[in-house]
Amino acid sequence: MEKVLIIFNREPYDETDVTWNGLRLADTLKKKGHEVRIFLMNDSVDLARDVCKPPLGYDQDLSQMLRDLIAQGVPVEVCGTCMARCGIYKNHPYFEGSNKSTMGFLADWVVDSDKVLTF
Repeated sequence: MEKVLIIFNREPYDETDVTWNGLRLADTLKKKGHEVRIFLMNDSVDLARDVCKPPLGYDQDLSQMLRDLIAQGVPVEVCGTCMARCGIYKNHPYFEGSNKSTMGFLADWVVDSDKVLTF
């Protein structure tokens, strides 16, 4: 099976379903037996924070979807620079299973992946 790297960039709840669809795709690829890896950059770093909750009226908990992927063995790396610079929830902790990472680590994952997708 193929190695698929999914890079998220957007604020989790940005009035679109882009992040939700990316997480759904990650789950489907994992269930089909592919090796899925996730890297969070820019405002998507909020996705790995417990404080990130769905806004009123939004029926999907994106952080819980990410936790479920982690529980299935999907590695999640979070850009260390973005942790300090991005997201609405600056200085809030990240949940277990999301690892502080680097651009160098992302570069290695890109080179080692069969497919790279961005959301």
